[in-house]
Amino acid sequence: MRRFDRLTALPPLEFALAVECCAPGADRSATAKQFADKVDWTRFLALCRRHRIQGVVWRAIERFGLVPPEDVASQFAADAVQIATDGLKSASTAARLLGDFTDAGIPILFVKGLSLSKLAYDDPFVKMSHDIDVLVPVEMIDHAAARLICMGYVQTLPRHRKLAVWHRVHKESVWTRRGYPTIELHSRLADNRRLIPAIGLLSPVQRVEIAPGVELPTLAPDELIAYLCVHGASSAWFRLKWIADLAALLDRYEPAEIDRVAARAVQLGAGRSVPAALSLARQILGLTLGPATERAAAIPLNRWLAQIAMRELLDPVEPTQQRLGTAAIHASQLFLMPGAAFMASELLRQVKAALANA
Repeated sequence: MRRFDRLTALPPLEFALAVECCAPGADRSATAKQFADKVDWTRFLALCRRHRIQGVVWRAIERFGLVPPEDVASQFAADAVQIATDGLKSASTAARLLGDFTDAGIPILFVKGLSLSKLAYDDPFVKMSHDIDVLVPVEMIDHAAARLICMGYVQTLPRHRKLAVWHRVHKESVWTRRGYPTIELHSRLADNRRLIPAIGLLSPVQRVEIAPGVELPTLAPDELIAYLCVHGASSAWFRLKWIADLAALLDRYEPAEIDRVAARAVQLGAGRSVPAALSLARQILGLTLGPATERAAAIPLNRWLAQIAMRELLDPVEPTQQRLGTAAIHASQLFLMPGAAFMASELLRQVKAALANA
């Protein structure tokens, strides 16, 4: 069944098929087959690449018994193999990072990536991840950077500025090494310090096995969901994979438990990103919400945030690839927490970030 009616007009068939392939829960093969008979498969592949969901979609194509044209099927299969191969490289690098940082006395937490893929899809190598996101204490950024340099990594963002200065405004720096996954070194988990201030290295954790003998520490379920809401909202959810990950995690919860988790996420400082995200997950992926979350999702400002996200999702071109394409994202970021103080702090942060990037 195609949803979206309360947020926007019916989406293109290619997007609707992608949703059926990503949606958790009940078997959607019958609806997916109806869409598959009508879609432009070349456009569908391009859309899946735009949203970075080829691995999840290819798994659904095989499970649903869909029959794409041979050339499209071979490209999907090749993408899925590449995603898994990259995942294996990331697993090896993550294991080394964990051991090296632990031996050096640097606390480390892994967010998103392989651990999230395992939790959401029971497969650490099906979800595309271009980088490894790790959180370390802000006071140990230089120490962590020195360890990355010893591993052969080079600081590529910022390119010519001191890390300590950069991390006052930005939450992460970027490190690259030829032939290895990119590492994003985080000193906090949200751009604005007023968002999820209670979530960090002292938060409850869970350990996720992503390969035999390799367990990565990541955020415990409540904290992880709060973080994912803020992470997605900070980019207005312009990639389907982000909301699909969140829905896959929440699908195992009963509606009353979703109410509890949502309330806890707001308590942890995730603000309006929570009801907006859950509204989006309900409209797109059919997630069943509890009554309290339904009421919060119906608040006009939360619906507006969800509408911005829906427009970004349905755009065939990523906002970062368009002139002024991120304007709506920046506008939505001003309203992720209630109150004029947050809006002022976010506006100041955006100005500082723009000047730092100039």
